[in-house]
Amino acid sequence: MQRQGRLTEGTISLLRGIGLRFEDYRQRLLTPCRNFPLDILYGRDDDIPEYVADGTVDLGIVGRNIIVEKGARVEELLPLSFGYCSLVVAVPNDSPVTAAEQLTGQRVATSYPRSARQYFERLGAEVELVELSGSVEVAPALGIASAIVDLTATGSTLVLNDLKEIATVLESEAVLIANPKSFAAPGIHLEIDRLLVRINSRLAAGRHKYITMNAPETALSKIKEIVPGLKTPTVVPLAEDGWVAVHTVIAENDFWELIERLRDAGASGIVVMPVENLLT
Repeated sequence: MQRQGRLTEGTISLLRGIGLRFEDYRQRLLTPCRNFPLDILYGRDDDIPEYVADGTVDLGIVGRNIIVEKGARVEELLPLSFGYCSLVVAVPNDSPVTAAEQLTGQRVATSYPRSARQYFERLGAEVELVELSGSVEVAPALGIASAIVDLTATGSTLVLNDLKEIATVLESEAVLIANPKSFAAPGIHLEIDRLLVRINSRLAAGRHKYITMNAPETALSKIKEIVPGLKTPTVVPLAEDGWVAVHTVIAENDFWELIERLRDAGASGIVVMPVENLLT
């Protein structure tokens, strides 16, 4: 996993969330899990795809943008729903260029030469790439290049440097990757599957909410239509005759729309709770 960077905290949170117990001493590059047959190696994000591809480690968590840039031969197992960002083409706000194809014959600065080259080749646009190791966004202001290809999460850095996005090279997020040989090895594959069950459970939980509500029995059929649950809601009689408590799980994306419909159907006392893990 990344020793220090934008994916570090998300990775640690995920691993602790699936029950792994380990010490987080990032000065120490290798630390064992106390309750799972797994050792955690901290490294630079640029090195992680190579470690996995070479079989130095069996698994890695890294941004998809790094895998593409390195051209690493690894097995992508699972997107992890954090570390979202985009590799984009950007030009100065006062530039007349509105599409990446219009950069033909111009200089483009980037820290991602492989990804940028492949992108412009697909467009059929011949550009001169200027490879920089950092501060790519200042290249146009310094007269080094007419445009940049750089990573952005919120777009704020582009705005601060008077740049505008004109195209997206690729969308990225943190992904779990495996060495292909390790993934095919029966013993290691079994342990990887155990991890995948835990991670999928954690990710599924993040996409759902657990809700309970009180409702008159006469509203029960309508409520079941609105929130069928994973299979069917749990219904418990209340002390007051004619009333029940309904427990169910709903998709987070549908939360507010469903809450309004439930209230209209007669539900009250609606309590919403996060789901820690979800096995289906």
